[in-house]
Amino acid sequence: MDTSQPLVLTLGARATPDEVARLCAVLREAPPTDVVCEIGALAHADLAAVDALARLRLVAGRLGHRLTFRGARAELRLLLELVGLAGLA
Repeated sequence: MDTSQPLVLTLGARATPDEVARLCAVLREAPPTDVVCEIGALAHADLAAVDALARLRLVAGRLGHRLTFRGARAELRLLLELVGLAGLA
């Protein structure tokens, strides 16, 4: 795997448990690297989205990845701030 380019993941419109599990599996299969997760398609800024982002960040960190999120809408950033996770996205 070429580690000079970040691994790019995309979270779809709904942050379902199955979608998060799929992305976590991709992280588990990859050697530690920079990871960018595109979250601009998330349709709703809700606690399911917050849970999904927190789980992805936790798994990535445990595996030695450096995960950043890209494309967070203002509503999601505000919700993350409200629940104390402002630095997540």
